[in-house]
Amino acid sequence: MFVNQLGVPVPAIPYLLAAGALAGMGQLDLGWLVLISVVSAVPADLLWYEIGRRRGIGVVRSVCRISLEPDSCVRDTETRFARHGAHSLVLSKFIPGVETVAPPLAGVFRMRRSRFLIFDALGALLWSGTFLVLGHLFHRQVDRVAGLAARLGGWLVAILVLLLAGYLGWKLARRRRFLRDLRIARITPEELRARLDEGEDIAVVDVRHSVDFEAEPSMIPGATHITVEELDSRHEEIPRDREVVLYCT
Repeated sequence: MFVNQLGVPVPAIPYLLAAGALAGMGQLDLGWLVLISVVSAVPADLLWYEIGRRRGIGVVRSVCRISLEPDSCVRDTETRFARHGAHSLVLSKFIPGVETVAPPLAGVFRMRRSRFLIFDALGALLWSGTFLVLGHLFHRQVDRVAGLAARLGGWLVAILVLLLAGYLGWKLARRRRFLRDLRIARITPEELRARLDEGEDIAVVDVRHSVDFEAEPSMIPGATHITVEELDSRHEEIPRDREVVLYCT
C-alpha cells in the first residue's frame, strides 16, 4: 500500500482482494487489515502533500507526464479538485492516475495539513475497505481464481502482458490521432518573447486553470486571464483584429 501510493506501479487491489479472502477463510483479521492499509497509505500521501506544498504546481505536471493521459491529466485533476476541494481526496484513489496527483495538488493548494490528513485517511479507509470487504464476501470465488491462476502459470502472465500492451497501444494511437487532428499553429515562449520585445501588437490570453493561476499568479505582461471554462461568456474580450496567442500549462 505504501509503495503503491508513492506512485510505483505495484497492483495493490489484487493484494487487498487476496487479503480480504484470507480474512473470509479465518486466516487473517479484517479489522487489522483495514487499519494496516490506512496506516500504510497515509504516510506516502503525506509525503506527496509536503512535496507539492514546497515545490509547487511543477510537481503535479511532472507526475502527470508518466500518466496515460498526459495532455489532460493536470487539467482534469485541477478541475475536480477546484470543484470538490478536500472531498475529492475521498474518491481520488478509485480513479487511476489521480490517486498520485491529488495529494501534491492539495499541498499546492495550501490545504491545512490536519484537513488533508482527515480526508486522505477517509479516502484510504473507503478504498482499502471496499476491496478488503469484497474479498471477504467473495472469498470462495477469489480462491477459485487463485487456483486457476496457479494452474495457468506463465500463460496467465503472458495473457496479462498482451492485454496491457494492447491497452497501452490503443491509448497511444488515440493520443497520436488527437494531436494530428489538432490543427493549431504553435509558437515557442522564446519566439513570443522576441516578437513582443519587437513591439508587435499581439493579443496574449492566459487560459490556465484557476488552481494554476492561484499557485503561480504571475502573468505575461499585457495578457488577459480567461479560463477555458469562461471562454463562452468572455470571448468578446479577445480581439479579432490581430494575432492571438493562447497559453496554459
